[in-house]
Amino acid sequence: MAESLPPTRSRIPGSGLAKGLAVTLRTMTRKHVTDQYPDVLPELPPRSRGVIGLFEENCTVCMLCARECPDWCIYIDSHKETVPPAAPGGRERSRNVLDRFAIDFSLCMYCGICIEVCPFDALFWSPEFEYAETDIRDLTHERDKLREWMWTVPAPPALDPGAEEPKEIAAARKTAEKLAAAQAEPREGES
Repeated sequence: MAESLPPTRSRIPGSGLAKGLAVTLRTMTRKHVTDQYPDVLPELPPRSRGVIGLFEENCTVCMLCARECPDWCIYIDSHKETVPPAAPGGRERSRNVLDRFAIDFSLCMYCGICIEVCPFDALFWSPEFEYAETDIRDLTHERDKLREWMWTVPAPPALDPGAEEPKEIAAARKTAEKLAAAQAEPREGES
């Protein structure tokens, strides 16, 4: 049994060329959107991901960021120091001191997991994106460079005025109000 082929359309010679020229003429009349990048810096969206900045004072060397990183591109070294007691008769404490904090941006996939898992807000997204190097080994940035990027981190957006108060702040406020009310009540025996 012979199958019938669909009928072929007769095409006008040069119709494809005419369509291509029409597209070209349409785009020639539009406004140009080319950014003159090296001379004019682009306006980045507020939540753009550039590099990771380190706020070293908040880092407790808990190693959560390094453990959760899927690429294993965060390198942390630390040592323990003994801190003298805060009050006489107290005991000495030990604390971790950060020796090295480095991120290898040639491995980093900019997922942001390290920033999300940091319980002490030591890591932040910086909008800096101009950190190209001529050698791939120079893409491992140490804590000094990460600290410099911290100062380019934009301020967080303002809270919505109609939003619910965070539960931590509400609990602290209620405790402070109870304490103030207890101190304001006249004590028995006082006039």
